[in-house]
Amino acid sequence: MLFTDRMDAGRRLAEALRHVRGDNPVVLGLPRGGVPVAFQVAQALGAPLDVIVVRKLGVPYHRELGYGAIGEGGVRVISDDIVRRSGVGRDELETVEHAEEAELARQAKRFRADRQRSAIGGRTVIVVDDGIATGATAAAACEVVRAQGAARVVLAVPVAPPDAVAWLRTEADEVVCLSTPRAFRAVGEWYQDFSQTPDEEVVALLAQAAAGGNEDRAGGETEVEVDAGGVRLAGDLTLPRGTEEIVMFAHGSGSSRHSPRNRLVAAALNRAGLGTLLFDLLTAAEEADRANVFDIETLAGRLADATRWLRERESARIGYFGASTGAAAALRAAASFGASASSGSSGSSGSSGADSDTDTDIAAVVSRGGRPDLAGPHLADVRAPTLLIVGGRDTLVLDLNRQAQAELRCENRLEVVPGATHLFEEPGALDEVADLARDWFTSHLAASSPMR
Repeated sequence: MLFTDRMDAGRRLAEALRHVRGDNPVVLGLPRGGVPVAFQVAQALGAPLDVIVVRKLGVPYHRELGYGAIGEGGVRVISDDIVRRSGVGRDELETVEHAEEAELARQAKRFRADRQRSAIGGRTVIVVDDGIATGATAAAACEVVRAQGAARVVLAVPVAPPDAVAWLRTEADEVVCLSTPRAFRAVGEWYQDFSQTPDEEVVALLAQAAAGGNEDRAGGETEVEVDAGGVRLAGDLTLPRGTEEIVMFAHGSGSSRHSPRNRLVAAALNRAGLGTLLFDLLTAAEEADRANVFDIETLAGRLADATRWLRERESARIGYFGASTGAAAALRAAASFGASASSGSSGSSGSSGADSDTDTDIAAVVSRGGRPDLAGPHLADVRAPTLLIVGGRDTLVLDLNRQAQAELRCENRLEVVPGATHLFEEPGALDEVADLARDWFTSHLAASSPMR
């Protein structure tokens, strides 16, 4: 079984956990990668979400050999047998425990901020991770949760090797695992997108759950079926109250509307009062052919058709956020609207389109780690103010963006996030992308809106 990404895995896992819903469970995600999976489970079950922070205690001269684990609330689970056989003195063990206690406190503070830890005494607790290799961390989490007073412990994971699942059934009251392949080498090989989950994403998901699911978006998310020229595409539309500006997301190759990186940016835009539409540019059958994800003309056409559909549904100024190849599609689609709005003009005068009184123009474009070069000669037709965001260590893409910027005739800017790679996985990098996109859209979409 292959999962698209952690959100896809979480939705599938939630279906397998429906029988637990009546137990009024608490869902705990193991950081970092387990939290996006757990978020989907908690949403589907209508259960509270929290993070389970545990630290394994390793024998000083052989740290892979765990002699116990610690958890929040002063929980300490120790294997006296391993301690005795290791021959390690009490002072050395205390040094290990003090170091791990400090790291546990740091992580808990980072992920949960000032919120109280969820009360699990007497409750059914679902411990969720994105997959299991050896099972050591999952077993430690189960032990800690039980020591914290859980009445029943359910361990839920998308994928794990059969031997690990067999062992973990002795550690948890129930193990729910969707796939147990015998040819198991690593968790990541069972995901199309297994990019690192940054701390910022964990923090954002926990905050969203604590605020009541979508309440921090001040309007809620609605599943929609986008009509893109007769092709039906699944989408998620979020409209904060009173908004007159919507940002449409064009995801990159191998990604989807469930992209955690795009959703983190979308959440930041929603908090700023902007609407968002995340939708799949291709059907599931079309995505199976890798050539389609690089067919910029088709992707741009779908985006343009979806834009017309959205305008029939909502009266709003529209911007595009494109990632990777999706950025080329966004610029190509923006160029088509810009050209039609100016009756075929190339926009070479540098007009941003912000002063146009037509509702056919695109008000702003933001590219994250994009391939604007793939828009080719259409770059010169883009009228929308365009922000290009690239990681400082993504050198090849950075060079391509600099070359593409020279072709743009609209208002534009290139922002380089220092130390960031292509997926902006480094601590704080994705938050910086979200801040830059928010500022660009709030400035240009609001400025281009008619007087209210």
